[in-house]
Amino acid sequence: MNNLAIKNAFGKARLANKYYYSQIYYFYKINGLPYWYNFAINMESILSIRKVSKQYANHLALDHVNIEIPEGSIFGLLGPNGAGKTSLIRIITQITAADTGEVLFRGEPLQSKHTKLIGYLPEERGLYKKMEVGEQLLYIGQLKGLKKAEVIERCKYWVEKFEIKDWWKKKLEELSKGMQQKVQFISTVLHNPKLIILDEPFTGFDPINANLIKDEILELKRKGATIIFSTHRMETVEQLCDHIALINKSKKVLDGSLSDIRNKFKRNEYDLEYFGGSLHSNGIQIVSDEPSLDGTRKAVLKAPVGMETNDLIRQLVSQVHVESFSHRIPSINDIFIEVVERQD
Repeated sequence: MNNLAIKNAFGKARLANKYYYSQIYYFYKINGLPYWYNFAINMESILSIRKVSKQYANHLALDHVNIEIPEGSIFGLLGPNGAGKTSLIRIITQITAADTGEVLFRGEPLQSKHTKLIGYLPEERGLYKKMEVGEQLLYIGQLKGLKKAEVIERCKYWVEKFEIKDWWKKKLEELSKGMQQKVQFISTVLHNPKLIILDEPFTGFDPINANLIKDEILELKRKGATIIFSTHRMETVEQLCDHIALINKSKKVLDGSLSDIRNKFKRNEYDLEYFGGSLHSNGIQIVSDEPSLDGTRKAVLKAPVGMETNDLIRQLVSQVHVESFSHRIPSINDIFIEVVERQD
């Protein structure tokens, strides 16, 4: 197969057919083709983290971590304090390098040229407190490769949207913590990065402004950006994330789509709202059964292993009037605690 034929196959792979993915990868392997051909097999990932390890003196921060981050997704990077999340983010942003393994950006090795395609909001904010807001945004925008006129045009959009245009000439130290956070967020997304990394982005925001930032994150995703979202706020993970990875003690211990992970961890537990009659166990464990203010009762039931949902429902409707019935799906917070405690 010549280069033209391979390029044609590459084009077809981009359209959908996974057969061509493996075909291109095969020729890449045996013929030593340029590395961009490897892009075909990573078509759906903007970032591929492969066997990445990092050690600081006697501390192993990352141990052969493998993660695929789908393009156009909001990806939750989770883990306890000290698990290795920040070390991984520093590798992705090229602040430091991995000791072993590799990181691919859209199929090619991560390089300095990719920094202009990445926006990073660190947990420890890093703006210059003595600089004026406008001066600071102009400086950061031009650092990211934008022309001054472009920066000014984009700044107009963001400062109006975040209602901070009256602060344009103010020094950062004169702003409240929430206002400073808005400026930091703008500086992160000003250059329209393809990959946005947000480390605890809601710190310092009141509920109204936190919702404003959530809306902007969803809008950035709608426009095609990929967001890596690191936080300890599990309720926000459930609201925003499509996929997650959990790192604990330097290893990736869990990853996948949010829905698949929650379904994987669900047990034979059900929420029941009912009135009339009374519940009898008949092999079903009644975990709780409490009255509600509206006159109904709410119960949590645990069915025996192997019991079909339809059989459970038939048994319940013969005892009580069922108002609502649903399979209890564990929260990400519950799953986080279970997985981490299992390792401890």
